[in-house]
Amino acid sequence: MGSALITGLHRSGNHTVTACDLDPDALEAVADYVDHTTTDVAEAAEADVVVVAVKPDIVGAVLDDLELSPEQTLVSIAAGVSTDYVAARTDANVARIMPNLAAETGNMAAAVTGDDVPDEVRTLLDDVGEFAEVDESQMDIATAVNGSGPAFVFYLIQAMKEAGIDGGLEPDDAETLAAQTFKGAAETVLRSNEDLDDLIDAVCSPNGTTIEGMEVLWDSTANEDVAAAVNAAEERSAELAAEFSDE
Repeated sequence: MGSALITGLHRSGNHTVTACDLDPDALEAVADYVDHTTTDVAEAAEADVVVVAVKPDIVGAVLDDLELSPEQTLVSIAAGVSTDYVAARTDANVARIMPNLAAETGNMAAAVTGDDVPDEVRTLLDDVGEFAEVDESQMDIATAVNGSGPAFVFYLIQAMKEAGIDGGLEPDDAETLAAQTFKGAAETVLRSNEDLDDLIDAVCSPNGTTIEGMEVLWDSTANEDVAAAVNAAEERSAELAAEFSDE
């Protein structure tokens, strides 16, 4: 997630980015997308906005090594780690975000929360996609919808691709058509003032091909299965949060 965010910020060309990691392989992987790499936490901590992009179980150790001032902003993208947990371990203003891998291409969906989300964080998020400001209590479900969501969408794209292959399309052609269809449909949702049911109806001509396929979906439990996947991811996020609230 962190490397995807770095790549997206690089693509925007609007930020000076320093990457800090103790793993030289991790730094090498992002070297082409940052202005500077370092293993010195103190050097990285000089930034106006410091992003902590690590696994939840080492957030505490990283925060212990970061000395930040109230004039700085610390952004955490660790799943399940509350803003209260982070704020108790830093003097900086704290914002918590849950981005997703599409930050790499500037098409990220992100949720952000914090007592006072600064404009510089909003600008950063705008440069890599779309975001919604939510309450801390909503971060578990946001993590499931937009953080885990890309994997669910990849699964559905794969299913459509395989159906296309079974029908005679070449694999590359089937993947292109399926993926671009999802991309185009998503962009239509974001740009349209119509609700989703109306958009479905707009594609479903009477006695046409789409209505036949939709009848299969309406008669299935596909919507329930997708909701179950989201709920499972939400529950895991809540479990992670509980582990930190107990510390």
